[in-house]
Amino acid sequence: MVQESRVPDAQPGWRAQRGTVTLPEVHATIPIPKTGLLRKFVAFAGPGYLVAVGYMDPGNWATDLAGGARYGYALLSVILVSNLMAILLQALAARLGIASGRDLAQACRDAYAPATTVALWLLCEIAIGACDLAEVIGAAVALNLLFGLPLVWGVCLTALDVLLVLYLQYRSFRYVEALVVGLILAIGASFVVELYLAQPDAGAIARGVAPTPAILRDADMLYIAIGILGATVMPHNLYLHSSVVQTRKYTDTLESRREAIRFATLDSTVALMSALFINGAILVMASAVFYGTGYEDVADIGDAYQLLSPLLGTTAASTLFAVALLLSGQNATLTGTLAGQIVMEGFLDLRLRPWLRRLITRLFAIIPAVVVTALYGERGVGALLILSQVILSLQLPFAVFPLVRFTTDRRRMGPLVAPAWVRMLAWPTALLIAGLNVWLLIRTFGG
Repeated sequence: MVQESRVPDAQPGWRAQRGTVTLPEVHATIPIPKTGLLRKFVAFAGPGYLVAVGYMDPGNWATDLAGGARYGYALLSVILVSNLMAILLQALAARLGIASGRDLAQACRDAYAPATTVALWLLCEIAIGACDLAEVIGAAVALNLLFGLPLVWGVCLTALDVLLVLYLQYRSFRYVEALVVGLILAIGASFVVELYLAQPDAGAIARGVAPTPAILRDADMLYIAIGILGATVMPHNLYLHSSVVQTRKYTDTLESRREAIRFATLDSTVALMSALFINGAILVMASAVFYGTGYEDVADIGDAYQLLSPLLGTTAASTLFAVALLLSGQNATLTGTLAGQIVMEGFLDLRLRPWLRRLITRLFAIIPAVVVTALYGERGVGALLILSQVILSLQLPFAVFPLVRFTTDRRRMGPLVAPAWVRMLAWPTALLIAGLNVWLLIRTFGG
């Protein structure tokens, strides 16, 4: 079993190195109380919510809106299945980090040849770029809807959010987690009001939870379904989670790590249920408002904003929609920042100053966003959002298969290897994800 020297008595001395804070330097810095289940749960709570924000970013909005407006409640089953997959895979990511002391990127570097490691790193960087692209566009669209700021300027303005991320991480990792939870609660509250205004059909919602074969027969429907999968199960979140769970100050004893795995799994499961609610709420709202009303082609966030007020009879509907979108984009940027650090440091054993790493990532996202926005306007932006989520889905197998392999390997994990029932679910999940992506490619490019 691979071991990493955790520093049980680590103090926040890393703060002295202003501008050079990285994730390994905040490992084992958040204390865990010795007694009280509730106190322990609160101490472990946080990493799951950092992961959950990636499951409700603006890319999810585009795919969920498109799915609900075009196909009604039928794709609710895809959101549910995707979320269950996410819960399983994030639990495995937490197990890997706690049991081995290595995050997923480091474990790949340990296990694979240098050429394979570099290839996996490049694929993960593409996934992070696609996610960042969705965040950039989503935040720019929200600023345009709320304040009339031109999309191109909004895209450029989003580069400044790196300052907030770096400041919070420098102050305390707990501040990052607290901000994330607060924004999630605000987004959830917005959609509670939206659902109340939309008055969806409860019976249709229940029927939509059951999968339909039409998803595999209809190429367009499958494209949206895979986009939802890509927006829900995000590859770089697996790398992120396997690292941030190590910020807790558990010990190296077997019992302590078992307890840490239990609480980390509970934390991520509860957090991802909030993502399930928000993703489901977006699709349900789109179904209730647009499907069967002559507005089935509303897959664009801007159009949805313009139509919500007249269709629901109140300007609050559009305003809440745009505010939640802005909060979603800013919240998800935390995920990209932290995941980018973990991936580069883990795969390449290369550390850049966080502000430089974040700026590079944002530039890769801003350039295509500016070009598409300038050439095609809002229509091009909507298509680019959905495409970014399909790209994310196509990267998934390259993160999922190594994760499942490592966590089901007793030689690597020792007594903390994934239980038999988890192994029975993990491999079919990995194969299903790979199979759906092959099917997507065949249906999209095979004529």
